Amino acid sequence: MSQYFKIGKLAASFGLKGELVLQHSLGKKTILKGLETIFIEQGKDNLMPYFISTITIKNDAEVFIKLEGIDAKETARKLTPKEVWITEADFKKFAAKAAPISMLGFNLINEEEDLGEIIEVIEQPHQILCAILLDGKEALIPIHGESLDKIDQKNRKVYVTLPDGLLDIYR
Repeated sequence: MSQYFKIGKLAASFGLKGELVLQHSLGKKTILKGLETIFIEQGKDNLMPYFISTITIKNDAEVFIKLEGIDAKETARKLTPKEVWITEADFKKFAAKAAPISMLGFNLINEEEDLGEIIEVIEQPHQILCAILLDGKEALIPIHGESLDKIDQKNRKVYVTLPDGLLDIYR
């Protein structure tokens, strides 16, 4: 089974013909040209495919998206606010290398200790939170200028130096 990556959410309906506003975190200048399918969460662990008719850029982090079979504002409104996912292959194609979301799937390394795979990236104004599974529990690890040492794209690793005691609250 393919792996899926959460890229954002359908924030609002737009216009009368069923267009939607997709807020994504794929990085600046991502126009999603050639993306054919998105997956929308329909209940826990259930992703439903929707085929794309058109995509138009709104700004760096938003696009107007028209989905096949969604032809009215009322139908579109039922899809908001829902999370949007794409396949791993599409994610690799459309995520900007410099975008924080590109760290999904990388391993987080703290002073030579492999903490695990980054399963979610949450962007905030002054830092990025990376969710990992640490000893079976979800842990949110802050990544910012002081804690980030380097990102190794080739080996898919993010090296950090975390403050003493931060990991203790999860163990």
